[in-house]
Amino acid sequence: MLLNIRNLHVSIEGKEIVKGLDLSVNNGEVHAIMGPNGTGKSTLALAIAGKGEYTITQGEIIYKGKNINNMPPEDRAREGIFLGFQYPVEIPGVSITNFMRTAINEHREYKGLPPISAPEFLAKMEDKKKLVEIQSKLTNRSVNEGFSGGEKKKNEIFQMAMLEPTLSILDETDSGLDIDALRVVANGVNKLRTKENAFVIITHYQRLLEYIVPDFVHVLYDGRIVKSGGKRLAVELEEKGYDWIKKEFEMN
Repeated sequence: MLLNIRNLHVSIEGKEIVKGLDLSVNNGEVHAIMGPNGTGKSTLALAIAGKGEYTITQGEIIYKGKNINNMPPEDRAREGIFLGFQYPVEIPGVSITNFMRTAINEHREYKGLPPISAPEFLAKMEDKKKLVEIQSKLTNRSVNEGFSGGEKKKNEIFQMAMLEPTLSILDETDSGLDIDALRVVANGVNKLRTKENAFVIITHYQRLLEYIVPDFVHVLYDGRIVKSGGKRLAVELEEKGYDWIKKEFEMN
């Protein structure tokens, strides 16, 4: 099992957001996590990635057989966990090319490998740009500086392609995307999907799942996963909204 989350409780500034969540993800799987605002979806993503202010008060996150509750976020990234942010930050003055080469070499050093050579890095960049349908003029700019929302999300998928993570967590990657940008992002994910890696996709809407077909759909409500199913569950949520989940949860 790649990721095994057991009875996870996460608090921010003393307020509990995730309240006993269980989730198991195997290699080769795509899991979609859906739910209304404020139910803990982004908190879950950031807790897995190791963001500091998200305090695990109970339970454990097991990744590749290791408890990573206290592992620094940079080591989680080096171990193959990638987080695609809902609102990617700008890094003025740092080119995407230099940023990606530094990140790749950090990962290689962690694994005891020598730095990537310039020809190998440039060849890899060209290969991944074609794969995720990103233009060279985008990668020649500073990281996300002056990018539109769609360009930022495309850049996130490009970074994911370059780093080749084992577990990718995409936090509302479809937020604010028009249909063309959504297609590019979804196609990138589909092309990067293998039997060795896995994806956890956090989204409000079923439309992204028309392009990326999940193996499992989970509904997160009040800090817990209250319902799981296949692709049909996402369609049900689109048709009925989240009120029926709320009623079902409160009845139980």
